[in-house]
Formats: sequence, structure tokens, C-alpha cells
Amino acid sequence: MDTLTSDRIMHDGAVSRRLVVLIALGDASRAERLAASLAASDDLLPVVAGGGRADVAIVDDSIGDGVPALIPRVLLTGRAGGERPAGEVLAVMSAGAEDLLIAAAARLAAAGYRVSGERGSGRHEDFRAGDGEPFEEEASDEHAARPTLSPREAEVLALLAEGAPNKAIARRLNISVHTA
Repeated sequence: MDTLTSDRIMHDGAVSRRLVVLIALGDASRAERLAASLAASDDLLPVVAGGGRADVAIVDDSIGDGVPALIPRVLLTGRAGGERPAGEVLAVMSAGAEDLLIAAAARLAAAGYRVSGERGSGRHEDFRAGDGEPFEEEASDEHAARPTLSPREAEVLALLAEGAPNKAIARRLNISVHTA
């Protein structure tokens, strides 16, 4: 049986680590299509349900507690209001979200960012726990070395995830095309 490895050797001999993405969706055909789409990416290694270690999980409303609690999750939901279920959910997306946006949300969730799939808000607020207090987690040593993005960088990244070219990003954010 093959072992799951998230390391790959680059053409210059350097080792690049890919994010292991556990896909645990109630709709098996959707899970397979999403896995095929994510597999086309150089930095993501999709595993469809039942995989071992994962950096982030993509789940839907039907999975519930089927994913270990410590794995950051991207929730694909059909529920209005993006309710935050139990567990470490760092991104909530519409069940019909495009694969490219789901991949971007998985990358951000694995890096510790919280993402809301709701349009119209210029910034993303932390999800609120059931008692109304902001959801906070203790910084782990693994996430401590990861750099944070500035608000402008986050805006550029969000537009890139939507597939916008550099010129469109520059026009939309009113910045130089060389900055975007």
C-alpha cells in the first residue's frame, strides 16, 4: 500500500510541501470532482474521506463530527447565515461555490485565516461561538512561523482566487498594475 506523502522534489532539488486536503462530503460524486480539480494544483494533495493525516478538511453539512476536531475545516453549507457548527471551522462557503474558491479557502484555512463566503462585506470577521464570544484559538507552534497577510494582500488574494487578471485587480483596487 502506498504511503501518503505531501513532500515533492522541485526541479532545482528543493523540497516543496503540499497541503493535504481531506475531502469529506456526503455527495460522493461531488467529492470526486472536487478532488480531481484540486489534484490539478501543484500545492494541494486531495484525499477523499478516510485518509490519515490532513492539513485541512473540506466538509459539508452531512458529515458532522466525521473529521478529527483539530483539523481546520472548510464548510460547504446550504444553510442560510453560515452557522458555525462544532469544531474548528475556519471557512464557510456556499455549497455551490466554485472549486477554485474552495481551493483558495482551503489554503487560507490551513494558514489559520477565517473566511466567510458571504459577498458584500469588505472584510472578514471572526466567526462567533455559540455563546456570542469571538472564537479564539491558541497559536500553535506550527502556525507561529507563518507570515500574516496585510489587508491589501488579502484583497489581492481574494480577487486572484476569483480569477481576476492583474490589470483588473489594479483597476478595482485603484493601484498600479505593478503593485498587483
